[in-house]
Amino acid sequence: MERLEKIIAYEFKDKELLFRALTHTSYANETRSARGSYERLEFLGDSVLSLIVAEYIFKNFKKYPEGELTKLRASLVCEKALAAFAREINLGDFIMLGKGEQQNGGNERPSILSDVFEAVLAAMYLDGGYEVAKRHVLKFVEKELENHSVPEAFHDYKTQLQEIIQRNPEEVITYVVTDERGPDHDKSFTVEVWLNSNVIGTGVAHSKKQAEQAAARQALELMGEEI
Repeated sequence: MERLEKIIAYEFKDKELLFRALTHTSYANETRSARGSYERLEFLGDSVLSLIVAEYIFKNFKKYPEGELTKLRASLVCEKALAAFAREINLGDFIMLGKGEQQNGGNERPSILSDVFEAVLAAMYLDGGYEVAKRHVLKFVEKELENHSVPEAFHDYKTQLQEIIQRNPEEVITYVVTDERGPDHDKSFTVEVWLNSNVIGTGVAHSKKQAEQAAARQALELMGEEI
């Protein structure tokens, strides 16, 4: 337990909460534990997680309409995302499973990992409050958004740049592939975005579309626009 507390950078006042959050139904049944399993905590954790993520993207993705915010939140709280978050902290090593679940690799099953992630979050919320839970969640969410998990549709920098440039009809935006490297299965493209005859942004990615988006983003940043 202490090792997990160090990993999540939070020391529980009530250790029983953390113990319960890590207890699978199969283990609780086999040991006839009066503590029960993580199921009730998971229920609460699901709501706490949804609120934290909704609040964060509401404040940080101000140009997104309700529909896109809903899709973005769903991508960050789905089973696949939560299981990945759990693996980042080796949460599976701490889950208490019955013998059958253990033999079947339950500590690596995405459904169990995601449930326990939510249960631990609920335990942190109950033990330390909303801000403690929020700090824990955002360590994963912010990294996920900084990397590559947000679909291109959510960050359409090309459209944003085009809308700005269209205010001056005489201005023309052009995207030019200036470099292409690597084998077919792992190519890297460099794209420049030109405003008339001037380069205003450069992007590098594994597809031309992503490189164009990256170039448009750099152009927007250099122009001082809100991303």
